[in-house]
Amino acid sequence: MVLLVPFDGSALSKAALTRAMEFADYRDEDITALSVIPDDAAYARERGWIDADEVFDTETVADRMREQAESVAPTASFRYEVPEDVSSMASTTTDITRTIREVAHEEGASIVFIGSENAGRVSTPVCSVGSPVSEDPQYDVHIVRHP
Repeated sequence: MVLLVPFDGSALSKAALTRAMEFADYRDEDITALSVIPDDAAYARERGWIDADEVFDTETVADRMREQAESVAPTASFRYEVPEDVSSMASTTTDITRTIREVAHEEGASIVFIGSENAGRVSTPVCSVGSPVSEDPQYDVHIVRHP
């Protein structure tokens, strides 16, 4: 089994990765930090993954995410995925959520650690992957709300 941490470089995803490290020692499980990187330059700019004048390149963003994840959890594995565009009606958040859930199943995740400032504030925040990811009964979910 593995502890899966969706990682986007935010303070909350770093906190979630730190908490996963603490759990990993206790449970004797491996950690996988997962960065889901949509093929969308505007999305990457909004999150500070690339500068305003920088050309979007998935590999460059993935390398940056890997470096950040390794600085928090040097022993964690790192994986990145580009979500498939399976429906023109699906939002980017939906695509990211689907990808996290797929990877959780592939990795055999026992717990998914999600850094989400929205968790617990509203029942289903529109912009959060926390609620849809937590609906899957195949793994537990640990939501981190404080960095």
